[in-house]
Amino acid sequence: MTNPFLRPFVSQLKNFATLSDLEGLFPRREFELLKDAGFLQMPLLKDPFAFAPLQTRRLLDILKMIGSASLPAGRIYEGHVNALQLIDLFGSRSQKDFYFSEVLKNQSLFGVWNTQDGDGVKIKEAGNGQYLLEGSKNFCSGAGWIQWPLITGELILKGGGGWQMCVIPAEKMKDVLVDSSVWKPLGMRASVSYKMNFSGIVLDQKDLIGPPDAYYRQPYFSGGAVRFAAVQLGAAEAILEETHQFLRENNRTDDPFQKVRTAEIACLVETGNLWINRAADITDAWIWSPEQNEKLTAYINMTRTVMNDLCLKSMQLSERSVGLRALMQPHPLERIHRDLTTYLKQPGPDAAMASVGNYVLGQKGISTLWK
Repeated sequence: MTNPFLRPFVSQLKNFATLSDLEGLFPRREFELLKDAGFLQMPLLKDPFAFAPLQTRRLLDILKMIGSASLPAGRIYEGHVNALQLIDLFGSRSQKDFYFSEVLKNQSLFGVWNTQDGDGVKIKEAGNGQYLLEGSKNFCSGAGWIQWPLITGELILKGGGGWQMCVIPAEKMKDVLVDSSVWKPLGMRASVSYKMNFSGIVLDQKDLIGPPDAYYRQPYFSGGAVRFAAVQLGAAEAILEETHQFLRENNRTDDPFQKVRTAEIACLVETGNLWINRAADITDAWIWSPEQNEKLTAYINMTRTVMNDLCLKSMQLSERSVGLRALMQPHPLERIHRDLTTYLKQPGPDAAMASVGNYVLGQKGISTLWK
């Protein structure tokens, strides 16, 4: 649950989230609050510039806190953290110094945009150490507000290529075409996850991050799912809090069925916290041990699956408890249910569980699976 000292901060975020729940409206006030509180730069060290190690539990607590107030803000903040971590993992010393100083000195907002369709991004050699971009990315959360997006695309070289990360310079973002017409979601309106067309953007070698195919390197790729799972858990905690408040305000706390349903939601939320905390601890313990990559990836895939299931069940129990009145605007549960239903639609859920089964069945026994 939220640290008592941060409750006024979270309350402000919640109030702003209600105002931002409109099509085409970015959670500007939420991010002003996050900037003023130092959250954009929280994951970074200043000397030397680096992503702070062994701080996963603290980071997940912050993601959970933001998610409890605003899932769109949590989604965009998670993308900011993801971009910084990828730069730290695969960027050069000069790239880290430059991009991290943008955050620490200018409070710049980063993001990661990877999803695409058939008209996806291609990165073509243009000579003189430059590269020409062609194509688009979908579901670009924070579109129009992310100053330094990290995007991926197919690198096309004479001698090969691969899936390449690059950062679009802030000064070139004005030339990227934005298509907001495709973003008509049930929830997560304020994430402004538009389609972005990068055709015609020219990059330099210094804008490319890491070697081709580094983006999908494990355990970092699948391991990052623990971050969005923490945001989703924050929403489950908010469902418990709002359901509790609704039942008390309407004098329905003596109903034995309400007691049972509330207890079930509380059990689900506590289960999520146990999984998230364990995932944080083993991430810090195993992330730098290559021999643990498959084990860590499997555990994070279990965590994201458990979080998905407990969030869905928490919503169902809450709906049965509060009835229609609390699922109509402007009650907070209406917005939380819409946003969480949308945000839970993360890619590859079946593949995530298949990888867990593959790991478990590949072991000689189960007594030391997660030790």
